[in-house]
Amino acid sequence: MTSRNKRRQPVGDMFPGMADRIAGRPPKAETEPEAMTLDEAIARSVAILDRVLAAFPVVATVGLFSGGNDSVVVNHLFRRRVDAVAHVNTGTGIPETTQHVRDVVASWGLPLHELHPKHSYRDLVLGNVLATRGKSIGRPVWKGFPGPAGHSVMYRRLKDEPLQRLRGQIIGSRGRSRNVVYLGGMRWAETHRRFRNAEEVDREGALIWVSPIVHWTDAHMREYRARHRCTLPHEHAEHQMCTPDALPLNEVTAHLHMSGECLCGAFAKPGELDEIEYFYPHATKPLRELERETEAAGLPACKWGQRPPGPRSRRPAGRLCSKCDDVEGQADLLAEWRESGLITPAQFDAFTRTDEQRAA
Repeated sequence: MTSRNKRRQPVGDMFPGMADRIAGRPPKAETEPEAMTLDEAIARSVAILDRVLAAFPVVATVGLFSGGNDSVVVNHLFRRRVDAVAHVNTGTGIPETTQHVRDVVASWGLPLHELHPKHSYRDLVLGNVLATRGKSIGRPVWKGFPGPAGHSVMYRRLKDEPLQRLRGQIIGSRGRSRNVVYLGGMRWAETHRRFRNAEEVDREGALIWVSPIVHWTDAHMREYRARHRCTLPHEHAEHQMCTPDALPLNEVTAHLHMSGECLCGAFAKPGELDEIEYFYPHATKPLRELERETEAAGLPACKWGQRPPGPRSRRPAGRLCSKCDDVEGQADLLAEWRESGLITPAQFDAFTRTDEQRAA
């Protein structure tokens, strides 16, 4: 089986002469993306998608809509240019978010692919999902609640697998003669990790991941929301969609500041489950029950959101998980960027400081 990295198409080959612009490399030290107006940022977003569509035989452009603040902006911006919207119903999220996505996509008149993972979160946590290949064949792919080290397993099983399956359904066996574009809401300014890993365009075989708002700052996001969200002094329509152009509002993001479409708990903060439970007790009830099951089964990692015992190794998280924490082991790469002028020494210090150092 060919590894994912080997399948990726070098960006320079995709867009000759435009590697720096399309590669999604971190802004150079002299660049000031915050100086870009919102309209300029929108124009750049449109240009990113236009270049992809001009370079590849794309048969479908699909917006990825988690129900969160960033994904709603990218889908609102491109709602007239996508063929459909996809939402991964991980089975461990807040139901109100999935219903929000259904309502919004229906109001936009777009087809919705509501995807479900092959294996449930419960089975993953209880160790019921066995590896079918490699040296670990026949062994559980994971046991217990995940910490950061288990996030890659959860991401691959709960989110990536359904999206890869959808890609296969769309293109069949035609391979690179037919490509699918997935539009996501990754942004450099979203987290420290996003700055390091986000790319404008990332080709993975016949699947092209496009992050058209990757260059948007938090200020751009605020201005876009202010421009399109209904603020009229009246009784708002459901999801605040009072006009055809209105930007939807998910009540879950208003309460929790996250979409809540996946509660795997790998990067949960202290007290996060209690906060979710305050607003959405029906969403946390299965997790509380699963805690009791794992404890009864004698699994060491029997508490949701708590780092399991053992080594504190971590792997880069999936591209669709906006709340993931910083990734360890990247300081050498950041040092290379600093030395080559891709980031300033001050940016290097900011991205490599620990939480304790930031708080000091």
